[in-house]
Amino acid sequence: MKYGEKEIKEFDVNKDLEIWPNENKKDYLIKITLPEFMALCPRSGYPDFAEIYIEYTPDEYVVELKALKLYVNSFMFKYISHENSANDIYDVIWDKIKPKYLKLVANFKPRGNVHTIIEIDSSKQ
Repeated sequence: MKYGEKEIKEFDVNKDLEIWPNENKKDYLIKITLPEFMALCPRSGYPDFAEIYIEYTPDEYVVELKALKLYVNSFMFKYISHENSANDIYDVIWDKIKPKYLKLVANFKPRGNVHTIIEIDSSKQ
């Protein structure tokens, strides 16, 4: 197994998702795009691909980007639905850093003539 595969397969969100103190007290928006999301369909095992867009206004903490990338990449080995993968990523970020605002959009590539977009926005909760 190559080092990247090992890092992704062994990633434990509870101990490996690094968060850092937010040293800035003003409100600002962080926008992150993860264009190579992949997970496995829980029914067929076929791969599902998506672009994940995250934007948030930090409060006390920010998420470290390499750790976020490894966490999102760890889904490539999981059998999980579109809805559950988007909600899992949103919930982990929300619970770990407790931002002032968080929005996640999971734009799944069409498969079987179906195009799915999952959007979760803390301002609409």
